[in-house]
Amino acid sequence: MIKNIKLNLEAIEALHFFWIAASEKDQVDEKFFHDLGEMDAVKLVYDDEFNAESVRRALSAIKNREPFSGNKSERKFWNLNMWAMEDLELTASMIMPIKKLNLDNLVSKVSVADNPKKYDTLEVYFSPIHDDEFRIIENKLLINFFRIRTSFVDDSVLIGDVELEKYIEEKLIEVLK
Repeated sequence: MIKNIKLNLEAIEALHFFWIAASEKDQVDEKFFHDLGEMDAVKLVYDDEFNAESVRRALSAIKNREPFSGNKSERKFWNLNMWAMEDLELTASMIMPIKKLNLDNLVSKVSVADNPKKYDTLEVYFSPIHDDEFRIIENKLLINFFRIRTSFVDDSVLIGDVELEKYIEEKLIEVLK
């Protein structure tokens, strides 16, 4: 039975700091890139082509306003971070609703789903994923922050065509299967 759902925004909050600092040409220490690369929301997306060094190189190039070359995954990560930094108003409109998320009401909704893995805690990460819309790793749901769509008209928050909380609920049920 699911007892709680934890929300982890630390990587997105750190990146938000970076996007603002980089856009204002403030200095960002290289240790920041290392620390970011060690956060679970970032580490869990690593593969053969994308790792902590990829994160460091891409963000360092942004900070130093240098051209960037890398493999396809690294270039996509660089591009998404450039986009987030260049439109801080849109980026803020994506961050605010996830900071207000309260997933407590989803505990009872996902608990009715079959739970053969016997997890009692689920974790939801908003992650700077460079390719997938989401990933499931054990009891963790990683949602690609860059896939959030907000409306300035009606305050709706979507991933794809699904309202954010409904999307999280559906994916958490997948975690349990």
